[in-house]
Amino acid sequence: MSLLIDYIDETEKLSEQDITTVMELLNLAAKHEEVEDDSEVSVTFVTNEKIQEINREYREKDQPTDVISFAMEELGEGEIELSGLDMPRVLGDIIISVQRAEEQASEYGHSFHRELGFLAVHGFLHLLGYDHMTEADEKIMFTKQKDILDEYGLER
Repeated sequence: MSLLIDYIDETEKLSEQDITTVMELLNLAAKHEEVEDDSEVSVTFVTNEKIQEINREYREKDQPTDVISFAMEELGEGEIELSGLDMPRVLGDIIISVQRAEEQASEYGHSFHRELGFLAVHGFLHLLGYDHMTEADEKIMFTKQKDILDEYGLER
């Protein structure tokens, strides 16, 4: 099982190991969720300023956040689903604030590596339609996150 992952580190702060961890975790999450081979996802690592700009523009929240996901499979009003035999599944975009990941790692008392992995998996599950708006939904999503991170070896 393998995703097609396009990534950009706009911060130029991440190590090769950081990128490798994120890629491996996304593929592990895809395996857990039985996502089709060659499904596409993009991951962009940004500053707090950039994610605040995105959060303001798309979510009307003028503050930095840790991760934002834009699922391509969610249809907006008036949109129609396109499908075809040879079209890859395009899951969407995950945007992660590296600075927020650093802050939260310190705040939660675990490694930056673990926080970065958590945010990637969290964003990926959002692309697949998981959410945490209700207590029941949160339990499902957070259990999946924990299982994936634990299996990879990024336990708290």
